[in-house]
Amino acid sequence: MAAAVARQGQLTKPPGALGRLEELSVWIAGVQGVCPPRAFARVRAVIVAADHGIASVGVSAFPSDVTAQMVANFAAGGAAVNVLARQVGAEVRVVDVAVDTPEPATPGGVDGSAPPGRYRVRRASDRIDRADALSVEEGERAFDIGRMIADEEVDAGADLLVPGEMGIGNTTPAAAVVALLTGREPIEVVGRGTGIDDARWMVKTAAIRDAMRRGRPFADDAHTVLRVAGGADLMALAGLLVQAAVRRTPVVLDGVIVCAAALAAEHIAPGAKNWWVAGTRSPEPAQAHALGALGLTPLLDVGLRLGEGTGALLAVPLVRAAQATLAEMATFDQAGVSGKAGSDGAAGSGEHPRELDAT
Repeated sequence: MAAAVARQGQLTKPPGALGRLEELSVWIAGVQGVCPPRAFARVRAVIVAADHGIASVGVSAFPSDVTAQMVANFAAGGAAVNVLARQVGAEVRVVDVAVDTPEPATPGGVDGSAPPGRYRVRRASDRIDRADALSVEEGERAFDIGRMIADEEVDAGADLLVPGEMGIGNTTPAAAVVALLTGREPIEVVGRGTGIDDARWMVKTAAIRDAMRRGRPFADDAHTVLRVAGGADLMALAGLLVQAAVRRTPVVLDGVIVCAAALAAEHIAPGAKNWWVAGTRSPEPAQAHALGALGLTPLLDVGLRLGEGTGALLAVPLVRAAQATLAEMATFDQAGVSGKAGSDGAAGSGEHPRELDAT
């Protein structure tokens, strides 16, 4: 990172002229451990799919059947995430950890060759307003599955991960998790999700309140909060994010569900956030609280609230641009251009807002 800051100061531009691209380039050099950083060769979007029992009380504008239907749409390449992935040259993988169908909705493994049930924890997480989302054993399995997915992707050559999600009702447990981990009240984190009306919004707020009442005794234990008030998808996403940091692989975060899992993951493995960048700002208030606690500022704010990893994929070109400008721009000496008079070679202040521990 220090080498990246120094190189930024030598490129043919005024210090700081590339704005956040400069910060991004320093971060990329840090997570890759090399300057100039390498171009990303394999970007992978991993969608973790799961249903939630709380959807049965009417917290969403859509029925739970839509989760399995959208998983099939992902597999057919017809969803927004597929379209945006094609635009940025990314591949899409869908993993069923708790879709409410008799049989797993997705094949197993990176290439689809593993048994379909390899990643299945259960059929839908339980109603978080009345029961724990997962048992202790299911919570451990979901977290380990997330770690396994990250390992599989990295071992297969992924050098930039984009986690996404699919699950009707999933903004309700995500909001409950964020509120519990940040000390917020239900009214501060509840959002409109799929575009619910006022009546459903009140039902959703009550569901978050009741889930928080059950989860509050465990507020200092993020792993248990995910198990009690979250669900299999949130637990698996947290495991994936933790393991991505262990494997020194950068991640672009998406909307409120992924950010809720990221907040829990940072509590579970402090320092993991240094391997993540926030791709998009969601209209869901819980995401703002999660990102505030993580100290991350989204790269884009275009009103996206779809999830699936779509907002993060939109940010991938910015990440690629940051790498390319640091690696490919000519220096003042190479271009024969005069530098700033009296310049000490530093880009701006010579500091980066998020120092990474390279070890």
